[in-house]
Amino acid sequence: MLIGILCGLATCALWGLSFVAPRVVAPYTAIDLTVARYGLFAVVSLILMINPRFRPVGLRRSLVLTGIALGSIGYVGYFMSISYAVRYAGTAIPPLAIGTMPVLLAIIANLKDRSIDWRTLAIPLILIAAGIGWVNVSIFATTSASDQPEILFGIVAALIGLALWVAYGMMSAAVMQSQDAPSVMHWTALQGIGAGIGALVLLPFTSLGETVSFTGTQTFHFVLWATIMGIAGSWLATLCWMIASRLLPLALAAQLIVAETVFGLFYGFLFEQRMPTVAEAGGAILQLIGVGMAIAIFTAKRVKHA
Repeated sequence: MLIGILCGLATCALWGLSFVAPRVVAPYTAIDLTVARYGLFAVVSLILMINPRFRPVGLRRSLVLTGIALGSIGYVGYFMSISYAVRYAGTAIPPLAIGTMPVLLAIIANLKDRSIDWRTLAIPLILIAAGIGWVNVSIFATTSASDQPEILFGIVAALIGLALWVAYGMMSAAVMQSQDAPSVMHWTALQGIGAGIGALVLLPFTSLGETVSFTGTQTFHFVLWATIMGIAGSWLATLCWMIASRLLPLALAAQLIVAETVFGLFYGFLFEQRMPTVAEAGGAILQLIGVGMAIAIFTAKRVKHA
């Protein structure tokens, strides 16, 4: 279990880079970074398939199609959503939105089996809502009316990213814990191919067809970050997450996503070279306390019935 937890935390640290990478590579666009990142993810996966142990052979067709679809929609769709969320809503809101994922998964599970009384969850859910609301209200209060529609668009993009992450996490974990689960190497390779296909679809929308000139420094930063996000933030992070998904129950693996919130906020404030505002810090603390309480409630319930 320790290996699974460490792999999960490593994944969160790498995926947390997604909350700052689109801003670092500017004036290159989010689509530019998406295509480069996931194109490289696919290339790495294909190169590794030269070695037979990395080739996803002998798998059911439905399993192969599921892996490719998860890589295409889950990765490309999620990263595009987060990229636009960060661009329009800023540093604090997107990580906090994604940080609600563990509780959202727990709520979905509770809707199915009604294992916990909703009144027990009232306090942590109120804290989570208050934390996110505090940050949102403070950001809206300090921006002009003309900029508020952009922030609202960023919030919607973050919620779309959250929905995609929940769907991806549940489906991928279900496959990894099934009786005929593929190896983590094979599952990572399939998702890499899927991510590459999704990147190809976006290729016509990149800056390649535009008369845009970039400086040498800007291009260097773009290539550097595309490489980091393609190899470390995609291939390695996916491999680590598949290991965590196999070794840990989904409920526990999902709880680790709280760490992605922390890493995302840290990277964002580090990039902006500033400390969080009172509202950002207070809102994040309230949300993390609420998530922690909800996790403790569901964990205690599972231990009691074990």
